[in-house]
Amino acid sequence: MTDLVKSRIFNNEQFEDVLIYFSKSILGKENEEDLLWDLAKNCIAKLGFVDCVIYIINTQQNVLEQKAAYGPKSPKDKNLYNPVTISLGHGITGTVAVTGKAEIINDTSKDERYIVDDELRLSEITVPIATESVIYGVLDCEHPSKGFFTQQHLKMLSTIASICAIKIENVRASKLIQEKQDKLLKIKQEVVELKLKALNTQMNPHFVFNALNAIQYFITSENKKSALEYLSVFSKLIRFYLKHIEKDTVTLEEEMAMLNWYLKLQQLRYDDQFQFEITLDKSAENTDALIPSFILQTLFENIIEHGIYCQHTNQKIEALFKVTQKNVIVDLSYSYDPKSAKISNYLPEYRDRIVEWQNQIQLLNTFKNYKIENKITFHKNSKLTGGNINLLLPNLQ
Repeated sequence: MTDLVKSRIFNNEQFEDVLIYFSKSILGKENEEDLLWDLAKNCIAKLGFVDCVIYIINTQQNVLEQKAAYGPKSPKDKNLYNPVTISLGHGITGTVAVTGKAEIINDTSKDERYIVDDELRLSEITVPIATESVIYGVLDCEHPSKGFFTQQHLKMLSTIASICAIKIENVRASKLIQEKQDKLLKIKQEVVELKLKALNTQMNPHFVFNALNAIQYFITSENKKSALEYLSVFSKLIRFYLKHIEKDTVTLEEEMAMLNWYLKLQQLRYDDQFQFEITLDKSAENTDALIPSFILQTLFENIIEHGIYCQHTNQKIEALFKVTQKNVIVDLSYSYDPKSAKISNYLPEYRDRIVEWQNQIQLLNTFKNYKIENKITFHKNSKLTGGNINLLLPNLQ
């Protein structure tokens, strides 16, 4: 029996083994490239063919593009060197890609459509990689001998190509769904980023308006010293905002300076109706830290505005910052004389600002994974009433 006859004999049991192998192999393939190379290098090799190329249709350019190969055109890696492109309708492969009908060419020298690639081969079989509605590409095999390919070969390749087409359809559908999910996630993240930026960079218009009014009051009352002091501190605060308006983080040193300026302005504005102290625990070897920006001022603002509205006296605010390798801990305490409290209801604006502050922390934890924690406790006795806020911020240094 000649080698040609031997190579053409392929019984049903062998074919079933190839189909089982290919069906199992493609289950784990999540991208088109791996699928096509597995088909070319493994499945086609098991069929005993000497040359095979897989083409996929580029619908934007209306051409077939080589994507995988087995035989002389097959490299050791998955990179085709000088991959061929064929216009749809051109050549045998281009014709099959348009008609969707498989063809066996027993003598390519007599078919004017035949395109010589690296060398002339006298037999060619081309089957479409297609579902009922879509042609994805073609599976093209050649052989140097005339009349090599049989109807059995056609049946085998057509079955394999159909399985491949179904898998390509699933891979592309999954990819499209993933792309849509990624796009929605990106849009969602962008919306959150904008919302965070709006929360981070806003300066309370009420505070700005009152600060300008305070400066005007000092000037009109000829209290030039207070006016100049207020204006100097206010300008530092404005410069801080302009410098950090596009930033997500700020050094602890800068944040503490900003808080001192802010509290100083409020203290001047309210005629020293409260006292404050901001300190850094320097017991840690490294006190450098980087924290999320524009979180703390809103918290201080809530405490001050609520205390002034309720006419608290002897109000004192103390903040101690502690730096660890992973976190910055803020121990904030506030106290006042309980006998001075005259109004128990919070201002609506105060409640709104608290909600904004809580939303800001929630957004940062959800989308930045900052893991910010806060714990609030209240204390009350005959002499002093107030509370403690323990805030755990990430050290992003």
